[in-house]
Amino acid sequence: MIKGTVKGKVWSSRRVPSLPSGALLDVETESGARMIAFDPLGCNTGETVLITQGSVAAAYFNGRNAPVDALIIGSIDDDTNT
Repeated sequence: MIKGTVKGKVWSSRRVPSLPSGALLDVETESGARMIAFDPLGCNTGETVLITQGSVAAAYFNGRNAPVDALIIGSIDDDTNT
């Protein structure tokens, strides 16, 4: 898993039909890298999140072949270890 902070939303006026409803978020990881992650949870800017990637992210969408490589799977409520 990857830990990161949501920096904002990525707006897209057109999407491929197999992409489910949800937001695309710009996330900065602990290493300083940036990635776009699919968010089914409704996270907001400034939230600390956990991200999974690859086949695990794509497998979240049962019965659907969703083109998702990075998926937000959790929101960290209180990060006391930083």
